[in-house]
Amino acid sequence: MLQVNNIRENKQEFIKALKKRNFEAESILEEVLQLDEKRRATQVKLDDILAESNRLSKEIGMMFKNGEHQKANLIKEKTGNLKEDSKALSEELSETVAKLETLLYTIPNVPHESVPAGTSEDDNEEIFKEGDVPVLAEGSLPHWELAKKYDIIDFELGNKVTGAGFPVYKGKGARLQRALITYFLDKAIDAGYTEYQLPLMINEASGLGTGQLPDKEGQMYHIPADDLYMIPTAEVPMTNMYRDRLLTDKDFPIACTGYTPCFRREAGSYGAHVRGLNRLHQFDKVELVRIEKPEDSYAALDNMVEHIKDILADLKLPYRILRLCGGDLGFTSALTYDFEVFSTAQDRWLEISSVSNFETFQANRLKLRYKNKEGKKELVHTLNGSALALPRVLAGILENYQTEDGIKVPDVLVPYTGFDLID
Repeated sequence: MLQVNNIRENKQEFIKALKKRNFEAESILEEVLQLDEKRRATQVKLDDILAESNRLSKEIGMMFKNGEHQKANLIKEKTGNLKEDSKALSEELSETVAKLETLLYTIPNVPHESVPAGTSEDDNEEIFKEGDVPVLAEGSLPHWELAKKYDIIDFELGNKVTGAGFPVYKGKGARLQRALITYFLDKAIDAGYTEYQLPLMINEASGLGTGQLPDKEGQMYHIPADDLYMIPTAEVPMTNMYRDRLLTDKDFPIACTGYTPCFRREAGSYGAHVRGLNRLHQFDKVELVRIEKPEDSYAALDNMVEHIKDILADLKLPYRILRLCGGDLGFTSALTYDFEVFSTAQDRWLEISSVSNFETFQANRLKLRYKNKEGKKELVHTLNGSALALPRVLAGILENYQTEDGIKVPDVLVPYTGFDLID
């Protein structure tokens, strides 16, 4: 969430920047500042009363010690009134802080200056494109038909066992899936990321820390009996490993990676664009998370972009990079680059990765800071990116690598699969 002192110092700039998101911020930012003024004034009153109460308590102790019992008892009545006043002020302070925090949770991150204005994905800005779209033979199939033809993914069986959006990978399909996971992890480790195996469920504090709660509560699977949530992405547990931490210079750089299944309800998703692997409720993903000092975070973002470009070059998949406009930018992000692979058989682009810099937005919720060279405590910047989400990468491989003889396996994956053709 945004820092109140930054809102106070940059109110007009924030109002202007948030308009890129089509978010009218003036009234809500003014309400935040008013609540913060009330909070500070109430805190001052409470501190004064507590200080006076402590002073009188010391006086009473001295009076009893000196035998001035009557005088001490008169002052005790005054301390009783002060305790009642302090209790009332404490309740008022707690209520004000809760209102302020709830309000701050509703305000999205301020977009980076490079984010274009816009209202939807149609206004995203293409900044890079690479790879030639293969020319497929007549009668080429979309991936869901290829999966059935070669018996490598069973959507009906997944529907039987669980429901729509939970496919079963089998045979060479399962092995190709495992190969992609291992290859993505190896690339990340070679690039200096530390691998983690992470919990697949999180508590409410973790969801609040990275901004999934309360913004995306309806998209997550909730387990009421334990008040836990299935993770929508490894970003959540991985970043929350650093919640409530004070870092020092020697802790940087922090670069984490991990493979997890991910779970998303995808409420309201329907139509041709969700067929097959295009949109699932459970899918596999290798995630990158970085925690950086503010002055280093945008160089780190560029590095993450280059890392994903290198993977796609290895896989020889045609792709493009979009800079998301304000209207399509995620709630917590200051700047996001989307990678899309071209699905030849579907004749459309499929998003396979989002790489984002959240600046201090998550760190403020996480209470994640570092002590700078001057000894001052400062919020860090957090970043994350998919490297990569498997379903649409797999869809792109199946469709773009199909031949009359079968589906070729990208050369870089053959050492991981142990075979070079799905037939």
